[in-house]
Amino acid sequence: MPSTYKKTKIPLLWLRRHTSDREFMLVSSVLVGLTAGVAAVILKSLVHYIQVLLAYGNRLLDQPYWLVVFPFIGILLTVLIVKVFFKGSIGRGTANVLFNISQKSSLVERHKMFSHVLTSGITSGFGGSAGLESPIVVTGSAIGSNYGREYHLNYRDRTLLLAAGAAAGIAAVFNAPIAGVLFAIEVLLTDISISAFIPLIIAAVVGALSSKIILEEDILFNISKTEFFAAEHVPFYVLLGILCGIISVYYTRMALWVEELFEEYQTSALKRAVVGGALLGLLIMLFPPLFGEGYNGIRLLERGDAPLLLQDSWLAFFGTNEWLILGFVGALALVKVFATTITIAAGGNGGNFAPSMFVGASAGYFFSRIINMLHISNLPTSSFSMVGMAGIMSGVMHAPLTAVFLIAEITGGYTLMIPLMIVAASSFALVKYFEPYSLDTKKLAQKGQLLTHNKDRTILRILKIQHLIETEFQPILPEATLGELVEVITHSRRNLFPVVTADGRLDGVILLENVRGIMFKTEKYSQVKVKELMIKPPALVDYDDSMAEVMKKFDESGAWNLPVLREGIYLGFVSKSSIFTKYRKLLIKTTNVS
Repeated sequence: MPSTYKKTKIPLLWLRRHTSDREFMLVSSVLVGLTAGVAAVILKSLVHYIQVLLAYGNRLLDQPYWLVVFPFIGILLTVLIVKVFFKGSIGRGTANVLFNISQKSSLVERHKMFSHVLTSGITSGFGGSAGLESPIVVTGSAIGSNYGREYHLNYRDRTLLLAAGAAAGIAAVFNAPIAGVLFAIEVLLTDISISAFIPLIIAAVVGALSSKIILEEDILFNISKTEFFAAEHVPFYVLLGILCGIISVYYTRMALWVEELFEEYQTSALKRAVVGGALLGLLIMLFPPLFGEGYNGIRLLERGDAPLLLQDSWLAFFGTNEWLILGFVGALALVKVFATTITIAAGGNGGNFAPSMFVGASAGYFFSRIINMLHISNLPTSSFSMVGMAGIMSGVMHAPLTAVFLIAEITGGYTLMIPLMIVAASSFALVKYFEPYSLDTKKLAQKGQLLTHNKDRTILRILKIQHLIETEFQPILPEATLGELVEVITHSRRNLFPVVTADGRLDGVILLENVRGIMFKTEKYSQVKVKELMIKPPALVDYDDSMAEVMKKFDESGAWNLPVLREGIYLGFVSKSSIFTKYRKLLIKTTNVS
């Protein structure tokens, strides 16, 4: 271990021993927030300076064909780095963090403290059509998790620091500490007490300050122009919320569909990268604003400079007709999901945070402009573009509070708070009806690996039959006599006895209460056989049954113990009481700080 690391660690070990748990957590939240904030600064700066380097000299990015070539190169470089340095997999997205929380006791691999900064920086820096926010969430989570592991914190404290790291990362990227805290609560921690807010707030504030102090203004994403809210526009905001909900459902389903298409290339990372890079290049050739995260396009829409989106596009040949521009913006809202999902599925590293904002801004602009062009009303396109971002974020990520406060913070005020709440709530309500889970959590939920949502059901899915089989039940052969059964009963502490054949198959069971009346009649010890006394078990549990199926069998049979078989062979019993005991232990272990 390097000496500098030891020098850093020794004071914290002293602090750990000489302070209360709460005090140590407060100090830890500062350090985790600072580290995650610096990581976000490094990531944003890496992307910025890669693009500056690529555009140096002859202004390569001003040549349209480079917009096609660079993203392809970025995906290939990312795939090669992951394959050579990280054994072919680094675990992408918020879903991976949720998996670590529910299935790995909030332990995140150490390499994720830097691997996502490097790979997502290259992917996005070279123009990959994906956001940096999911990678910084993974990075911040890894920083918090490994800090907790290093200082031997328990599961609950380690999970809280994991969330604090993620909050700091989001806060640093957007200079939005409130949104960072709400993201951690809405997405990562769904059962959290008030006392846990303090470490999250501290980490988010420190992360935001890190980026504000270090980063240049043009690297941070913020909006300075906002327009006032007019009450007469409320019906239009409701309609925009419904439109955002519909687009969010479309976004989620199309993203999952594209991912499924790329699953056939899972065995060949290089082939996946080539196919995906080529498809992404084709999309960018048709729609140049798909190049990169999309924040530049958002700024153009917010400033009312939508005609500039056609720059480098073949559609520019047809001039700047308003309907042509409107159609182009509407198309961008629909095709961005393909560009983003292809970037990620092909092997690039990124997320759907920034792309959902881009889609939302496009949808808001499209809606307001078409209302204005049809002379139905005179809507402020800038405000509708900003509010549309909250609508799509709320629908795709299932995080309406994060969406509302993020847009409020990056616009530098709360003048749009009412329309933000209207659109985010309308979109979320509609999406929730069609898609109970967000894009990031849907697959985890289908596998029963989403502990932070529907915890009761998930804990049951975590429980496995093989960990609950009790084998201390004394088996007896069906041909054995009553006397032999009494001998077995004498040396057993259980009141249930499986009747098992010589080849290990279960014939029946004997309950002590059913033989109590005959077991003291010694004259029948040699006359009565066990097979005459056994009964059929009320239900049989298969070794591969899910815990939900097992509990259903317990409920229907009314039994407290059921035999477990594997391909007909008797293994032991599972008891309802042992399931409840294990369930309570898991529930206590996975409950966040109180």
